[in-house]
Amino acid sequence: MNSKKSQKIAFFLLLLATLLIVVPVGLIVVIIIQKGIGGISWQFLTDIPRKGMREGGIFPAIVGTFYLVTGAIVFALPVGLLAAIYLSEYAKDNFLTRMIKLAIVNLAGVPSVVYGLFGLAIFVIFFNFGTSILSGSLTLGIMILPVIITTSREALESVPYSFREASLSLGASKWQTIRHIVLPNAIPGILTGTILGLGRAAGETAPILFTVAAFYLPRLPKGIFDQAMALPYHLYVISTQVPNVDESIRYGTALVLLFLVLFMNLIAIIIRYKFRKQKKW
Repeated sequence: MNSKKSQKIAFFLLLLATLLIVVPVGLIVVIIIQKGIGGISWQFLTDIPRKGMREGGIFPAIVGTFYLVTGAIVFALPVGLLAAIYLSEYAKDNFLTRMIKLAIVNLAGVPSVVYGLFGLAIFVIFFNFGTSILSGSLTLGIMILPVIITTSREALESVPYSFREASLSLGASKWQTIRHIVLPNAIPGILTGTILGLGRAAGETAPILFTVAAFYLPRLPKGIFDQAMALPYHLYVISTQVPNVDESIRYGTALVLLFLVLFMNLIAIIIRYKFRKQKKW
């Protein structure tokens, strides 16, 4: 087989693999938009659910999802970043460190229901936080920690070592070098991990099922120890537990969840783009 023919076959296989991923995802998005756009209205976005969740809006679920995702990021980003700095800049390259790095990577693949049971045992029962926004946020934060640690560590290690040498040769301490040289150049990669974490935290149902999500609440949460409704769980409830819910309400809820995740990702992508423009290497 000559080189041109093998190149065409390779190109075809790569294109086929890409289409197998892109086309189903695109179809899902199109179907959700097509069936859900009719249910979107100002009242749907700002009203509470009524008549057994068969009418009204999803405002408490939107607010609850926003609280949970914000709480998860507030907890996971600083902890994950500090752990990544320690593993990449301070920890010695020995067997124990390599095992810790491998364990963190493997934790990213643990099913979300396991994190839910962990959150139930630790935060709800042991720390006695109850089923609350605090328990749910901490559980989601722990769930996305492996992603943030791994991507942040890789972003820190991608900064050329010559940058560190130049800074240290000018008399800066190791911490000053990390803070003023390494971190600013690694921020785009760190934000990539944050984006991935945002998407997973907003869309998961199992962890919040055990730790925070309420079947129905006619009011907004007043504090971090209150229960809250969340869009993923609300979508599950109206799709499986409540009969005779109009299709436009179910798909409208899915569409709002989709746009909420995309909107939060868009903000992170814009911030990442601005930092990437400042990079000079």
